[in-house]
Amino acid sequence: MTDTEARPTYKYVGTRPIRHDGLDKVTGKARFAADLNMTGQLRAAITRSPHAHARIVSIDTSAAEAMPGVKAVVTGADFPEIDIADAIHDEAVNNIARDEVLYNGHAVAAVAATTLAQARAAAAAVKVEYEELPAILSIDEAIADGAPLANPTTRTLFTGDTEPSNFASIGQFERGDVEAGFAAADVIVEREFTTVPVHQGYIEPHACVADCGQDGKASIWASSQGHFAVRSKTAAILGWSTDRIKVTPAEIGGGFGGKTTIYLEPIAVRLSQKAGRPVKLAMTREEVLRATGPAPASKISLKIGATNDGELTTLAGTMYYSNGSTKGFSALTGAMSVASYKFPNLELHAIGTVDNTPKSAAYRAPSAPQAAFAVETLVDEIAQQLGMDPIELRLRNAVVEGDPTAMGMPHPKIGFIETLEAIKSSDHYNSPVPEGAGRGFATGFWFNIGEQSSATVNLNEDGTATVITGSPDIGGSRASMALMAAEELGLDVHRITPIVADTESVGFTDITEGSRATFATGMAVVNACRELIEKMKERAAVIRGVDVDQVAWIGGAAVIEGPASEGNEPLTIADITAQAKMTGGPLTATASLNAAGAGPSFAAHLADVKVDEETGQVTILRYTTAQDAGTAIHPAYVEGQMQGGSAQGIGWALNEEYIFDASGEMENASFLDYRMPVASDLPMIETIIVEVPNPSHPYGVRGVGETGIVPPIPTLANAIAAATGVRMTDLPMSPPNVLKKINEK
Repeated sequence: MTDTEARPTYKYVGTRPIRHDGLDKVTGKARFAADLNMTGQLRAAITRSPHAHARIVSIDTSAAEAMPGVKAVVTGADFPEIDIADAIHDEAVNNIARDEVLYNGHAVAAVAATTLAQARAAAAAVKVEYEELPAILSIDEAIADGAPLANPTTRTLFTGDTEPSNFASIGQFERGDVEAGFAAADVIVEREFTTVPVHQGYIEPHACVADCGQDGKASIWASSQGHFAVRSKTAAILGWSTDRIKVTPAEIGGGFGGKTTIYLEPIAVRLSQKAGRPVKLAMTREEVLRATGPAPASKISLKIGATNDGELTTLAGTMYYSNGSTKGFSALTGAMSVASYKFPNLELHAIGTVDNTPKSAAYRAPSAPQAAFAVETLVDEIAQQLGMDPIELRLRNAVVEGDPTAMGMPHPKIGFIETLEAIKSSDHYNSPVPEGAGRGFATGFWFNIGEQSSATVNLNEDGTATVITGSPDIGGSRASMALMAAEELGLDVHRITPIVADTESVGFTDITEGSRATFATGMAVVNACRELIEKMKERAAVIRGVDVDQVAWIGGAAVIEGPASEGNEPLTIADITAQAKMTGGPLTATASLNAAGAGPSFAAHLADVKVDEETGQVTILRYTTAQDAGTAIHPAYVEGQMQGGSAQGIGWALNEEYIFDASGEMENASFLDYRMPVASDLPMIETIIVEVPNPSHPYGVRGVGETGIVPPIPTLANAIAAATGVRMTDLPMSPPNVLKKINEK
């Protein structure tokens, strides 16, 4: 760990306690959505489109309805029509098709039956007549002159256009004078980069159980990154008010952004409503890959200019991102992530496209890895042409507090330079490059978000505490909440029970996304604890018969100060809660906020690789990551996030890809054929935690969950270039693709 500035000495924050949910998870006791079984429960299956694009002429469910065990069948006709201007329209249509299917795997009907086998057989018996339509399967096809519409309901975001098109969004960022900047440059590099869709790769498929009662209300148990969002989106798609739905969060077996949206819950509720029985609906792995949201494909043309002394003068280019079958703003977030260097002259065109592939979804710093692939490759190439150390070039141009991002907003207090310096002083960077290997370096940025959170902290009669939040724990937030509460209250962290509560038991909380949970929900926990401390001081004053202003909270106890302190021993939390009934009743506090001031995060990665020039196989020999965490609340979790992001970025860089045939059917919809990295593919990933506290958080927290996936792609591309002299500009950098480039050279 690298401490970059003096900070308070904490008793609990920064320690590594055993995780509160660990025992249940390692023993198999933790309950995920597919583990729930209710009395009278039905199983459900979905009928999916075999076409990438087609008009639904008719759907005949009569044969399915007559099959053994079938209790309910639904189609798009069982759901309300939603205006295309409504924010929920695209998600509603993505849940179940209406007039057209927009990708191979699009849901068109669903069946609930007594057994899963019966449900699957009946789903296969649903007869759908299609009229095939032209399918758009790539960015180039989407933007070609005269291209047919991939989705006739698309209206381009940020333009005010009212006519349909294949453009999901169009945006532009600019500052300075780009032409003058290039004229002043001594070196100009320009390349085009392409990436293909990749999946988040969460181990647990999407699953839910819905139980709709005779009172017209539904209870849902779901695996998601935000059960309040499940409630609001399900209600909107069904045309219900949110008070008709209660959502209980199950444990979540990975999400990484892919479980911020919904695919099953409205269908399960409608089936339950029709059947009058609980319904479990769970995807197979094939369905997850065919019919949920991968990270978008991209095509980025970029040009960067620099002077001979290493000043980056200008950046200009066009960034296309495919949103899949509906509109979205993936291109905008890609451009927004260009924020690491002081380009005085900048012009970026950010264009989203629509095609007939699955609707894209967030994936850990969404759209930033594709942008970093382009920017960091060109910056590395400039360093190479100038004969400069790649870290020195970046240090010379690194943004600091007050410098603008691509959007023009000034950076707050950040730790980019400290992160670069951490790698520069690392053992890895100062060791010789292994013989026959190449060393690559790259950086990454993610802005992080705040949003709305709520927390309740209850003190129990024995002096223990319960911390209740609405943030599903996908990266260690239970432990971080408990640690911050422990620090505030002065109570041992294992005397605190962190709970993720249902939508009727805790205040509204936004999705666990954008690296916001420890920052925003943690701030709510801190505020609730501070309110509790004031209440305990008041109770202590009553117990001791002194004025409340004579009571201080020190080391987890109420201490009487001044003349009244003589003979008045400190009162612990247990002392105070034991007398709560006589001094005013239960001790509890709730805090809610719309958090501002999320601290941006930077990461720097270093890799040594060997490339087999006969096969194109890339072997990673050593990998080091440094990242600014602000303050590492639970360092082991921070290291895990850094390592996990690196591992996923490595998979994205070297192997992972959606492969579609000419008709738009995914050819590798299984973990056997969709090549995610396993332990034997990876080295031990070394971590350096940099701490530049975020002044907008009581403990200096910066979100750490997303930035780690941004640098691996350019890090490995730069390492391959150093090893082979070949610049890789298309993903994945798999053995056949690397070998092809080597042979071309």
